[in-house]
Order: sequence, then structure tokens, then C-alpha cells
Amino acid sequence: MAELSSRTDTSTDGDTEDKALGFNSSQSHGPVVSDASDKSRDQKTLRRLAQNREAARKSRLRKKAYVQQLESSRMKLTQLEQELQRARQQGIFISSSGEQSQSMSGNGALAFDVEYGRWLEDHNRRITELKGAVSNHAGDGELRIIVDGVVAHYEDIFRIKADAAKADVFHVLSGMWKTPAERCFLWLGGFRSSELLKLLITQLEPLTEQQLLAIGNLQQSSQQAEDALSQGMEALQQSLAETIAGSLGPSNSSGNVANYMGQMAMAMGKLGTLEGFIRQLKFVGLSFCELWKIQDFRLNLPLILTTRQSARALIAINDYSSRLRALSSLWLARPRE
Repeated sequence: MAELSSRTDTSTDGDTEDKALGFNSSQSHGPVVSDASDKSRDQKTLRRLAQNREAARKSRLRKKAYVQQLESSRMKLTQLEQELQRARQQGIFISSSGEQSQSMSGNGALAFDVEYGRWLEDHNRRITELKGAVSNHAGDGELRIIVDGVVAHYEDIFRIKADAAKADVFHVLSGMWKTPAERCFLWLGGFRSSELLKLLITQLEPLTEQQLLAIGNLQQSSQQAEDALSQGMEALQQSLAETIAGSLGPSNSSGNVANYMGQMAMAMGKLGTLEGFIRQLKFVGLSFCELWKIQDFRLNLPLILTTRQSARALIAINDYSSRLRALSSLWLARPRE
């Protein structure tokens, strides 16, 4: 009994010790697992913070680059505006790429557009002055000076177009320097003088019989000159088409190549006559300006129109063109479905 009791006590003590060891072991492993979990969470947080810092750094760099790009674009725009302003002042065109400026002979189309813009700006100023003088009932002497200035300014644009045709006759004939609505009424790069005279007759009524006769004669001579130019242009187009058509076909052999080059040279020569058409247009336009200043010295007649009629006529022609430009603006700004 004593031995059994002793064995039992021993077993009990061993179990108790084992349990104690097991308990202590579990207690000793608990903090280790917790520390590892905390360390893992700390590493994830650090990685997240590092990623956020990197993203913020890249965002700042992108923002800085964007601001620099905006500043660069602003400087380029300012430079371009300055170049265009200098071009308007000097009567030449300066390209946005900073290339060397070119005069009318070097870049006719662009230079002519700039020159025409300056002419139109000056023309509007003169017309405003003329309207003010008419509204304020200025004297004939003062009004005559303004009218003569406007007429002389009209003569300038005919000469400018003739000079531009030497550099780029196609640009002048196409009328691309005008608004879309104006181009619908253009004839060889300008308005028909005969049509403008018809407009003036309705705007200047009542006219005396003598004035009607003089305007009718001027209209007839303008119409004859316009018809002659139109017929000449048609003949040129037909001749040019026949010349170009004659060069069609295979051009492999040396003979065909020579024939092709010869026909192209002929076509180039015919195109050269286009400049002559523009010169003729200048004289037609200048004859239209005679409406305000020519006297018939044989009959000792005064000007065809009185000073005030001349002022009204110039204002009417200007308003006609202005309304065409306004119509173009309305057309381009129309809502599109």
C-alpha cells in the first residue's frame, strides 16, 4: 500500500510538473507569435508609407514639369505675338518657327495677307472718319479731302494686288484672303466694277440725267473690259488644258520625256500670262475710281458725283463688303446638327 501510494504520488507529481511545463511553454510561445505579427504589420505600414512618399514625389515632379511646360508655352505665345506685331509694322511676315523674315517677293501669299490686313484696318479708320464728317454736316472742302483720301486708298489695294501677283498669282486669283461670303461674289480675285455701279445707282437716287448718262457710260466701259478679261481667261484655260492633255501617256522613252518637258515649258509660259490679267484688273479698278474725280474737260463738266454723293457712294460700297463679312461670321458660327 505504501509503495502504491508512493507510486501514485510520484505519478501525480510528474503529471503536475509536465502540465506546469506545458503551461509555461505555452506562455513562453504566446509573446513570440504576437511580436512577429506586430512586426509584420509594421513592415506593411512602412512599405505603404514609402509607396505614398514615392507617389507624392512623382506627383510633384509631374506638376513641376506641367508648370514648366505652361510657362514655356506662354513664352512662345508672347514671342509669336511680338513677331506678328513687328510684321504688321514692317509690312512683312515672320513665321512662328523663327525663320528669317521674307518680303513680298519671297513669300507673296503670306506677305499679301498681312499687307491686306493693314490696308483693311486703315480703310475702316478712313470710313469711320468719313461717316463722322457726313453725320456732322462737314463742309464740302473738308469732306472733299476725306473723300479723296478714301479713293486714293482704294487705288492702293489695286496696286498691292498687282505687286502680289508677281509673287503668287494663284493666291490673288483665288481670293483666299477674303471671307467665304465675299468669295462667292469674287471675279478674278475682286468685285466686278460694273456690278458695284449698279448698286450705286440705287443708293444715290435721285440722280440727274447727266449723272445717269456718265455712270451708264462708265458701267458700259467696265462691262466691256470685264467681258474681254473673262473671254481671255476662258481661252487661257482651254489652251492650258489642251497643252496638259497633250503630255499624257507613257514617258519612259527619252523622246517622250523630252516631249513632256517641252509641253510643261509651254504650260508654264501660258501660266505666266495670268499676271497680265491681274495688271488689267488693276486698270479696270482704277477706272472705277474715276467715278469720283474725272472731269470732261471738253464739255467743261464738273465731277460725275457731287462731294456728298461721293461720300454716300463710298460708304455704301464699304457697308456692302462689311455685311458680306458679317454674313460669313454668322455662317461660320451657326449651330451644326
